[in-house]
Amino acid sequence: MPEPTRRDRADAIRFLSMDAVQKANSGHPGMPMGMADIAEVLWHDFLKHNPNNPHWLNRDRFVLSNGHGAMLLYALLHLTGYDLSIEDLKNFRQLHSKTPGHPEFGETPGVETTTGPLGQGLANAVGMAIAEKHLAALYNRPEFPIIDHYTYCFVGDGCLMEGISHEVSSLAGTLGLGKLIVLYDDNQISIDGDINGWFTDNTPMRFRAYGWHVIEAVDGHDSEALRQAIMAAQTETKQPTLICCKTTIGWGSPNLAGTASTHGAPLGSEEINLVRSSLKWTHDAFVVPKAIHEAWDATDAGQLRENAWLDLFNQYQTKYPILSQEFSRRMSNQLPEDWSQQVADLLQSVNEKKQSIATRKASQICLNHFAPMLPEMMGGSADLTESNCTNWKDMQVFTAKTPEGSYLHYGVREFGMTAIMNGLALYGGILPFGGTFLTFSDYARNALRLAAIMKQRVVYVFTHDSIGLGEDGPTHQPIEHLPSLRLMPGLSCWRPCDTVETAIAWQAAIEHQGPTCLLLSRQNLPFQERTANQMNDIAKGGYILKDFASDNRLDAILIATGSEVGIAMEAAKQLHANGIDVRVVSMPSTDVFLAQPIAYQEKVLPSACSARVIIEATATDGWYRFAGSNGRVLGIDRFGASAPAPEVFKDCGLTVESAIDAVKEMINAHAERLVVIKNVS
Repeated sequence: MPEPTRRDRADAIRFLSMDAVQKANSGHPGMPMGMADIAEVLWHDFLKHNPNNPHWLNRDRFVLSNGHGAMLLYALLHLTGYDLSIEDLKNFRQLHSKTPGHPEFGETPGVETTTGPLGQGLANAVGMAIAEKHLAALYNRPEFPIIDHYTYCFVGDGCLMEGISHEVSSLAGTLGLGKLIVLYDDNQISIDGDINGWFTDNTPMRFRAYGWHVIEAVDGHDSEALRQAIMAAQTETKQPTLICCKTTIGWGSPNLAGTASTHGAPLGSEEINLVRSSLKWTHDAFVVPKAIHEAWDATDAGQLRENAWLDLFNQYQTKYPILSQEFSRRMSNQLPEDWSQQVADLLQSVNEKKQSIATRKASQICLNHFAPMLPEMMGGSADLTESNCTNWKDMQVFTAKTPEGSYLHYGVREFGMTAIMNGLALYGGILPFGGTFLTFSDYARNALRLAAIMKQRVVYVFTHDSIGLGEDGPTHQPIEHLPSLRLMPGLSCWRPCDTVETAIAWQAAIEHQGPTCLLLSRQNLPFQERTANQMNDIAKGGYILKDFASDNRLDAILIATGSEVGIAMEAAKQLHANGIDVRVVSMPSTDVFLAQPIAYQEKVLPSACSARVIIEATATDGWYRFAGSNGRVLGIDRFGASAPAPEVFKDCGLTVESAIDAVKEMINAHAERLVVIKNVS
C-alpha cells in the first residue's frame, strides 16, 4: 500500500464509526463522518498526548462536547494507540463495554470528561483552560514551563444552542483564556433537520462580542485550511479562539450526506456499501490496513514528549524542591501531612467559642482556616459572594491579568459555574467550590448530576437553605430542593445545625471523593453543647445530640437537621419537663448516616421506639423511611411566603408547639392502639 494520505487517515475514522454504529444498530454516524477531517488534522498534526499514559500531566486536553459522536473519539483513541482494541469498538454501546454510547470519564482510557448533555463539554473545557492558566501562573518558573499546553474542544450546533454555551463562553472571553481552542462543526443540521428554522444566530459575531478570536468560514474538509486555522489560533495568546468549520454531516454518503437521517441512526448496510464504493475504501468492516494504523500510531512520539517533560520536571525538582513537592502533592490529590491536626484545631476553636451564628458564616470561618493550608481550594460564587460567604481573608481574585488568584467571580451563571467546576476538578490539582442560593441549584442540576456520575470532588455551597431566608419569599425559599438532591446517587448532602457541624461537614466534603452539597442557613442558629464522643459521631451523619430521658426510658425520638435542630431541642426540653422522655437526633447527612453499620443506626434510632417526629423545612416524602408507619414528619409540602422568617415558620407549622403536639398525639395514639389490641386479644 502506498504512503497513507490524510484522506486515508480520516476515512479510517469514518469507516470505524459507521461500522460500529451499524453493528450496534444504534448510534450517531453523521458527526464522525463530517468531523473526521478536522479530527485528523488536530490529532495527527497538533495534539500533544501520550497514549501510553492517558494521565500525563502536561498533555493537551481534548473534549468532545458533542458527545453523541462518541465513535469519532473512540476511533481516534484506538488508532493512535490507547488501550482500546478493535474488539472494544465492536462492542460499542454494549453492556459494560469500554465504548459506551456517550464518552464516560473513567470508563475509556483517554476520555477526559463525560459528555452528551450538549454544551457541558464546552463548559468543562473552559474549566480545564482556567486550571491550566492558574497552575501555570503558580508553578511555572523561567525555563521551566511545567504546565504548558492547549485545551481543544469540539462543539456542534446543538452545543451552541444550549444556554450554557453563552454563560461559559462569555466568561472565557473575559478571563482571556488564550490556550482554549474550540472547533465548531457548522453543519447546519440537528435532529429535527435544517437548523435555519430555529438557529440563525450570527455565531462569529456572537463570539467576537464575548471577546473571542474568531476564524470563520473554514472548509472543514480542507486539511490545509484547517491546519492554517489551528496554527493561527495558537498564535493568539490573549483570547480564546473559535474556529468555525463548514462541514457536511455524513460526508461521503451518496444518498444521506447533509441530512438529519445520518444524525442518530445507522446508515444501513446498503448505504455503507455505497460509501465504501464512493470513497474507494476496499476493506471489510472494522479492518484498517497496517500502513494506516502505523501512520496514526502516536505511542512513540507521545512517550518521547512525556520523557522530555519528565527530564524538565526532574530539573525543576532540583532547583525548586519545595515548590515541586507542593505541586506533586496537589496533582496526586493528597491532603497535607498535618491535615488531621488542622481539622482538630478548627473543631477546638469553634467548640470553645460557642457562637450562635448563621451556618453560612460558620462556613466562612472554615474557609478562613482551610484555604491558606489548601492552596488547591479554588472558590467562587454566582454573583452572591457576600451572601454565600464564599470569600476568605487575603484571597486573590482570578482574572485575565491575575491568573494566580484562586477566587472566581462567575457572575450570574449558576449552570456555567457548576459545569466549569467539573472541568477544574477533572484537570487535577484543584478542589473547586462554588456558591449560590439553594433554590438556584435547579439551574445547575445537570452539571451536579455529571459530577456525581464522574465521582468528582466538587463542593457546592448552597446558602439560604430554607424558608428561614424570610422576606425574599417563595421564589427564593427552597422546598423540594434538598430532598431531590438527596435522591441523586453519589451526591453527598450536609445540612449542619451550628458551627461545629459545619466544620465537620467541610471536613467531610474535602475528604470525600465525590461531590458534596453544603446546605447553609441565612439566619443565626443556636450553638449546641456536645461531649467529645458526640463530636466524633457527627462524622457518621446522624447522632444522639441529647437524651432528655430517665431510667433508660424512651417515649419518643425527635429527628431534625439544620435550623430545625433548635426547634427539636426546645420541644424536647418542654416535653421532658412534662414527664415525657425524648431523644433528639441531629442528622446533618442522611446519606452518610445510612452508610453506617446497622448496629450504629439501631443505636441512634432504636426500632423499639416507633414514636418518631421528624422536623425539617423541606418537602416531607423522603423522610418516611426514617419516620416509619407510625411516625410524623413536620415539613413543608407547599410553597413558602414573603414575611420575616419567624412568621413564615409559624405559618408553615414548623414551631416548638407543633413538635410538642405531634409527640403527644403519637404517644396517645400508641396507647389507644395498645388498648384496642388488648381488648381484641
